[in-house]
Amino acid sequence: MIRPARALSIAAVAAGLTMTTLFAASSANAAGVNYVALGDSYSSGVGAGSYLSDSGSCKRSTNAYAYLWKNAHAPSSFKFVACSGAKTGDILNSQISALDAGTTLVSISVGGNDAGFADTMQTCVLGSESDCVNAVNTAKNYATTALPGQLDKVYSAIKSKSPNAHVVVMGYPHIYKIGGSCIFGIGDTARAAINSAADTLDGVLAKRAANAGFAFGDVRNVFTEHEICGSLTTWLNSATLPVDESYHPKAAGQSGGYLPVFSAS
Repeated sequence: MIRPARALSIAAVAAGLTMTTLFAASSANAAGVNYVALGDSYSSGVGAGSYLSDSGSCKRSTNAYAYLWKNAHAPSSFKFVACSGAKTGDILNSQISALDAGTTLVSISVGGNDAGFADTMQTCVLGSESDCVNAVNTAKNYATTALPGQLDKVYSAIKSKSPNAHVVVMGYPHIYKIGGSCIFGIGDTARAAINSAADTLDGVLAKRAANAGFAFGDVRNVFTEHEICGSLTTWLNSATLPVDESYHPKAAGQSGGYLPVFSAS
């Protein structure tokens, strides 16, 4: 018969061995990962601060979800080439070369700049409500007609360069909480139009990602109530200086929103 103290000791040793085994397995898995982070400002971390000195105008942040994942998992290799303002053409011309046959994990967000998101936001903030709705409709039309073919080219290039990689296409959050706590700024009609543009864009991204056999990281739900005007801590910058950081995730949006969705995708 095993005495209680002896049983506790054996259980503790067993638990320790189990944790050691799990840690070793996790480390081994991470050691085999070659991760490349592609994409635009939502992936580079614009708005999250703590920018890498060698990233220049690309504004790659140590608070970006890709960099946070790298810090947590210590992959065998990590290439962080996402860049502020990147469009699908920039991915093909400037970023795709970071991939190779040994790449095992890829993250990417792209499409918002192709659809003119920044210009649309500027129109909605500075123009009339009808100007905003018209700009959003133009962006949505582009997203549903021209963008799918451009995304297919990018995704095909990724598959060609890194056929064995797990690829996660990251989406875009809603910017505003409709009927939220904001008193000033644009009205709910314009806010709803902007959110509908995110829905349209995410729908296109999800469909093209699925067609390519890629995972889609939908961040809209996790950002709920963390949008501008939401009831919880806002994870997105409102209009701010520098201007290019406006309507981008703060550090909390990268760590609390993008990182867990990417990790689970």
